[in-house]
Amino acid sequence: MAAIPSAVIVVGSGIGGLCCGALLARYGYTVTVCESHTIPGGAAHGFERQGFNFDSGPSLYSGMSYRASTNPLRHVLDALGETVTWANYDTWGVRIPEGDFDTIVGSDQFCDVLRTRRGEAAVQEWRRLQAAMVPLGKAATALPPAALRLDLGVLQTAAPYAWNLLRYAPALTRSSQPFSTVLDRTVSDPFLRHWMNMLCFLLSGLPAEGTSTAEMAFMFAEWYRPGVTLDYPIGGSAALVDALVRGLKKFGGTLRLGAHVKEILVDQGRATGVLLRSGETLQAGTVISNASVWDTLALLPEGALPQAFVDQRQATPECDSFMHLHLGIDGAGLPPDLACHYITVDDWELGITAPQNLIVMSIPSVLDPSLAPPGKHTIHVYTPANEPYDLWQGLDRRSADYAELKAVRSQPLWQALERVIPDIRQRVEVELVGTPLTHERFLRCHRGSYGPAISVQDGLFPGPKTPLEGLLCVGGSTFPGIGLPAVAACGLITANTLASVAQQRQMLRDALG
Repeated sequence: MAAIPSAVIVVGSGIGGLCCGALLARYGYTVTVCESHTIPGGAAHGFERQGFNFDSGPSLYSGMSYRASTNPLRHVLDALGETVTWANYDTWGVRIPEGDFDTIVGSDQFCDVLRTRRGEAAVQEWRRLQAAMVPLGKAATALPPAALRLDLGVLQTAAPYAWNLLRYAPALTRSSQPFSTVLDRTVSDPFLRHWMNMLCFLLSGLPAEGTSTAEMAFMFAEWYRPGVTLDYPIGGSAALVDALVRGLKKFGGTLRLGAHVKEILVDQGRATGVLLRSGETLQAGTVISNASVWDTLALLPEGALPQAFVDQRQATPECDSFMHLHLGIDGAGLPPDLACHYITVDDWELGITAPQNLIVMSIPSVLDPSLAPPGKHTIHVYTPANEPYDLWQGLDRRSADYAELKAVRSQPLWQALERVIPDIRQRVEVELVGTPLTHERFLRCHRGSYGPAISVQDGLFPGPKTPLEGLLCVGGSTFPGIGLPAVAACGLITANTLASVAQQRQMLRDALG
């Protein structure tokens, strides 16, 4: 089967795949995004039940509501000429062993909390950590991912940022080290170290010793500066997905829903297209997989890749999975100052990665009432990649055993929410419990995992390239960090590699000004 050089097929419509596909459409490629689900967005898709609109995954955004942001996802939207309306806020609620409190983002974030609960010495350690992170943050944002590509053209596209890179070269050399090396030099207070471990886990799925300093430096540069706010997309995560889909279609790209890719086709040593489960064949000069590393390997015919490469990628360590609780509730009589986000930690000594120890809650309807019927609220409670898949493996989703395990494993989510809304169980009008099997089924993700758990001590993420000509990868399996900025950055870099330098330069002018 002859490949079509200008045609690109993207397998999966997660944020990484949509960013890459939409940018390639802008660059003049004929792009088809094939999505197995009937809803685009991957882990970021939204869905509706009885008038309540839910986010399936991401709920925390920053750097999205203004231009000149450091967030690669904002750069993609600007490059596509697409906008999303954002609500801004700065407060989130905390329920931890040290007590219940609200805290805010910003340059002085956390000082009052530390002073009250740990004393002035802890405040001084926090200030010392902030000071240590300033040059690291400048280094982490010195070169926008939008300027990168995976060929020698990068010498031209990154050239305008060369002075910044030289200025922060010493900090750049430290950025690839574990964040724990920075903590060990600056922080001894146990609570402050626990708090940093928690932020590392939320950012990378790993504690401080496995999280790169660059990832945390990027977060510090974004969160801990004067006047910063967090963002939430009006319309939920679905509004963000819709903007990317609009960008894809604006430049002639196609999104095909319910198009399950059964196999990536290979002919004479290169990827030439895909075979859909329906039996339809689509030809392409380039196939870009937004599936996980494990699921991508399963789509390829035996022998398509060198066995050593397959064995290495197959052995990639994985993050655990999720429990989800999606609720539509009666909001009558709830406090008017209810926060959009809350976190709970049961016991620091268990370790931040312990199953169900850390729980995240999102109540986005406090910022966007359109997500729920009048007087109601939409709630999403989840365990962020700390639910073991092995507990669920082999269960029949229609069985009594499965229903019983769902009831048992969802109790910590209910209990966490009761610390915010004590009578929550009496308010429920819609209740959906998701498990690792739900995650695996709807996101087509190996063992329901959120993605690779590659410690910075064990090496770098593999990046988009593969040994098979015509096959590239994007998404959480290719770039450090498991959040939206990481997958958007990979989408940018992969699309840029297929574009000309002149096209990329024009995109940079449009996206970054």
